[in-house]
Amino acid sequence: MLSKRFNIPLYILASILFGVKTYILYRFVFNISLDNMMQELILFINPFVSAFLVFAISVWLSPKRQMTFIRYTSLIGTLVLYFNLVFYRNFADFITIPVLFQGSNAADLGSSVLSLIHVPDLLFFLDVVIIWYLSKRQAPAMSVAYKKRNRVMALTVSLLLLAGNFILAEIERPQLFQRTFDREYLVKNIGVFNYHIYDIALHSKTKAQRVFADGNEMPEIESYVEENVKSDDKSDLFGIAEGKNLIFVSMESLQSFVINNTLHGEEITPFLNDLIGESFYFENFYHQTAQGKTSDSEFLVENSLYPLPRGAVFFTHGQNEYNAMPELLGEAGYYTSVFHANNKSFWNRDVMYDNIGYDEFYDVDSYQVTEENSIGWGLKDKPFFEQSLKYLQSIPQPFYSKFITLTNHYPFDLSEEDATLDKYDSNSKTLNQYFQTVRYMDESLKDFFDQLKTSGLYEDSIIVLMGDHYGISDFHNKAMGMYLDKEITPYDEVQLQRVPFFIHIPGEEGKVISKVSGQIDVKPTLLHLLGIENSNDITFGTDLFTEDRKDFIALRDGSFISEEYIYTEEKCYDRQSGEVLYPLEEEADSTASEESSNNEEANMCTPIKDKVEKELNYSDQIIYGDLFRFYNFDKK
Repeated sequence: MLSKRFNIPLYILASILFGVKTYILYRFVFNISLDNMMQELILFINPFVSAFLVFAISVWLSPKRQMTFIRYTSLIGTLVLYFNLVFYRNFADFITIPVLFQGSNAADLGSSVLSLIHVPDLLFFLDVVIIWYLSKRQAPAMSVAYKKRNRVMALTVSLLLLAGNFILAEIERPQLFQRTFDREYLVKNIGVFNYHIYDIALHSKTKAQRVFADGNEMPEIESYVEENVKSDDKSDLFGIAEGKNLIFVSMESLQSFVINNTLHGEEITPFLNDLIGESFYFENFYHQTAQGKTSDSEFLVENSLYPLPRGAVFFTHGQNEYNAMPELLGEAGYYTSVFHANNKSFWNRDVMYDNIGYDEFYDVDSYQVTEENSIGWGLKDKPFFEQSLKYLQSIPQPFYSKFITLTNHYPFDLSEEDATLDKYDSNSKTLNQYFQTVRYMDESLKDFFDQLKTSGLYEDSIIVLMGDHYGISDFHNKAMGMYLDKEITPYDEVQLQRVPFFIHIPGEEGKVISKVSGQIDVKPTLLHLLGIENSNDITFGTDLFTEDRKDFIALRDGSFISEEYIYTEEKCYDRQSGEVLYPLEEEADSTASEESSNNEEANMCTPIKDKVEKELNYSDQIIYGDLFRFYNFDKK
């Protein structure tokens, strides 16, 4: 009776309900930053524009089919939103087409996925229930039988609204579709559904790049690397570890904010804190991963190329030609291996590892995993290192062996008997548990060092420890701000992307190095220490012990860190103070974007920003086009 009284067509009611739900999700669940009233307006209108565009299609159908179309469109649209919500809770990002192709990973996620689904989420489907009920019980009153002229008018109105949305988006964010590093900007300006359509188009375009690539792109890329990245300088440490074993530990989800920090008056990472004094420790070292997380960090380390902005390179381009570190070390006489107590197919590792030159992959089948020695994602770190040692002792030397830990992984579960630090107390269960699993990993690393010393491998090895990516996403900024006793700004979010990086060479004095560095630099740095020259390589990182090196670290979303500046979300900050240098606060109003585009030369970050965009694009070209198949790395 309600529908008869108001006589609202169901396609309009569905558009309103779906638009309201989507806006609430944008505004109060997704952590989308809004800098001015124009952005507020665009964020408000785009869900209604998208909903009306889709639901208005129903006016071209018969009354019965109208109801069916609206029902299932509402359900499918809600599922798309909900999948994005669950994904966002873990990764603070939006789903892309390549991520969907990584569905084989889902079977191994276990408690991680369940912890992202909340009971109040049922309210998210309330409008679907209402629409389903009305389409069944009030179909005659809520369907429409427009003449062709009115149908065309409905379509025209929906297209005009979409065009208006895009025009406002282009005014607010010039060249929006040319600057696709940051998916949040796309969702904020055109909506999640239009973003997915754009993502499909972009995916199709990148798939075609390999087909049409012919190698003519390489001279320009090589020229850029020669002029902006490569250095002929050698530091005093060149070859200091020549002939030694290389043991590399990827420390799952470990961020630098826990190093030399306390909880409840106790050190969170006592072993790692002590190790700083005996190692080269890079205190301003940043992870540069994207949607591939741990696999992205591996890709960066092995290749000194950037991961892709969408999906994981390990999945999408695992059979490309590369010039990876395991292959180079193999040619230098090293035996190469990976230790990771997880399924070999997770992140497509079995394919990628074989392609880049690893001799052996010790996966979960190499370990004795029981209910007692596993939790969360699998084998706990302490038994993982303990069981790995027998294999490490048996392989030929010199070797390059990579260890990937598991315990400090979302959702950071740990049994009571393994917890030696009390939980934190905040509104974030994730952060509360994080400190306990970090402490457990720290203890496992101490045990591993002791085992290496007992086995006799310690003195003949260099040991590298690196955090692979963030553990606490910006979804937990409120709790993180409570722990750090500060409000988390975009500047702070970039600083929180620092991860620990240790290079421990037995017998060498420790040194804290403050220069800005990142995962892109690991390959050239380690090859430098091992005395392996690779002058024809194409990399975007530089040896961290050489003075003549690149002056910035690029993040995958286009943000960057230099010695003087931090650039993120269209703002340029002083790196030391966090002060906004551009645009000035008085300019940050509805006309800020126009002023920014007309006064770009005033932005101190612009010269580096241009290099960052060029470098990310060059790296993408190499991967999408599989350009290394045309390149001769052995040329004189």
